[in-house]
Amino acid sequence: MAFPYVYPKSRYEPTPPVDLNTREVRERLSRSALKSFFKLVDAWKLREDDARELLGGPSGSTFYEWKRNPDRVLEADRITRISYLLGIYKSLHIIYGDKLADEWVKLPNSNIIFKGSSPLAYMLAGGMPAMQTVRKLVDARRGGL
Repeated sequence: MAFPYVYPKSRYEPTPPVDLNTREVRERLSRSALKSFFKLVDAWKLREDDARELLGGPSGSTFYEWKRNPDRVLEADRITRISYLLGIYKSLHIIYGDKLADEWVKLPNSNIIFKGSSPLAYMLAGGMPAMQTVRKLVDARRGGL
């Protein structure tokens, strides 16, 4: 027996996913990604070593050059990392007040994922997969799941 319900046709065209493999897309996103990342670093009061690690470990000189002059074309990996972090930042500010939202990443957390450590420590140890996990966690909390 066929399923009797049909999802109605949308009047909107689906938006194709962003292709970070194309230089044009990365050129368009890189400057704003870096500027936003450095604002996040200030809001979360991150140590520069931790900020560098969250970006995938660029050298100190590269990191400071990006901070001074964000007109760079980043690799897809770095844009993805920044995207996860900005999504975490946004969700936290929806869930909590500004003060707690900006402190949350450094606070010890009893969630089984973090094993009593902070979300920041978890992300530093686990890299991009850990950032994705934290992003999913806070997005789920924001959505009331």
